[in-house]
Amino acid sequence: MTPPVSSQRSRFLIIFALVFAAEANFSLAFHLPRFFRPTVLEVFQFTNTQLGDVFAVYGVAAMISYFLGGVIADRYSARTLMSTSLIATAIGGLVMSRIPDAMGMTLLYGYWGATTILLFWAAMIRATRDLGGEQSQGQAFGILDGGRGLMAAGSASVAVLLLTWLLPTDVALTTDAQRTVGLQTVIYFYSAITLLAALLVWFIIPTPDSAAPLAEKPSFVQSFSGVFEVARKPQVWAQAGIVVCAYCAYKGLDNYSLYAVEVLGFNELEAARLTSNAAYLRIIGAIAAGFIADRFSAAKVIFFSFFLLVLSYWGLARALPGESSMIVIYGNLIVTFLFAYGLRGIYFALLEESNTPKHLTGTTVGLVSVLGFTPDIFFYPIAGRILDSAPGVVGHQYYFMALAGAMFLGLLITLTLLILNRSERTRPQDI
Repeated sequence: MTPPVSSQRSRFLIIFALVFAAEANFSLAFHLPRFFRPTVLEVFQFTNTQLGDVFAVYGVAAMISYFLGGVIADRYSARTLMSTSLIATAIGGLVMSRIPDAMGMTLLYGYWGATTILLFWAAMIRATRDLGGEQSQGQAFGILDGGRGLMAAGSASVAVLLLTWLLPTDVALTTDAQRTVGLQTVIYFYSAITLLAALLVWFIIPTPDSAAPLAEKPSFVQSFSGVFEVARKPQVWAQAGIVVCAYCAYKGLDNYSLYAVEVLGFNELEAARLTSNAAYLRIIGAIAAGFIADRFSAAKVIFFSFFLLVLSYWGLARALPGESSMIVIYGNLIVTFLFAYGLRGIYFALLEESNTPKHLTGTTVGLVSVLGFTPDIFFYPIAGRILDSAPGVVGHQYYFMALAGAMFLGLLITLTLLILNRSERTRPQDI
């Protein structure tokens, strides 16, 4: 039976609000160093190592917030949690626009580690799982991340246009003052998007009145006891390991603009255009992975994706810039963009394949995320030290070899999960 038009419209609006908010909430902390890394390093006078250490503070705050946020998400409405999170994150953008020193940026990223995760992440994942039902988890999460890709690419394209408008035609003639004003304008732009997302969530996501009464929700004691329930499942730990490796692939894309400048010979605007345009591949990668996962299983698609990423990162580690090798380099870059986005689009679809109880979705997401997103702590510091230890082509070769190793580990963990899932189908469920 076809759902009523009003129901379809309501579902579409909820998905739109989730997608818009999910990307906007992380745009200030991550879009700037992803799409405008050379400019950020210049304006803040950071080395790669210093910027990596700033992100490590974000990761520590986020790790604590993932665990607590999972419990909170099982108890309170997504509307209130997510809109509050977005407003708090946008306020941080005003602080960033003042171009704080290293200590100020460290404190700001610690603050963002809490605002972007504690009240937001698990609530968003739970809302998405509810929309997907039992048969369309891959599609739900794929559309969520693919939509986030469209949002990221579109906003980055506008931000690049703003920066292009504010910098001289000959980028080499840009003064420090012009570069700073340009970056501040981009920061204001992303802050405005984050505030707009808060309004969308508040007016579109169902109100607390439409949610279950508070008395019917698990108490905090019950929610924390649920942590021990889900922790007994080895599949949960395997899923967390998969998220670690897949998230490394996603984090790996953040240095591509620097790779374009230091290895491929682009200027900072050309590098920003390259990465912002490549972000549109997230739409293809995430949505395609979602539909294929619903056909063959998320775990199998993840296994295949890790395999191809091992080959592509190894190819980038061996390739040297030159007329004959540029096709190989660009081809491997496209593959890594597509499959890193594909992994990100479906790794939470494993919740359904691992038979996670609906009432413990937020708690499970919190537990998986505590370990799964630890790259927020260690990836940037390690990557920064790798790149600074051997500036230029050699440093980036070492960087891609490290990513190939992480993908191989992900391959092994996914194989383990496939074996565990097959074994569990032959015995009674643990939870």
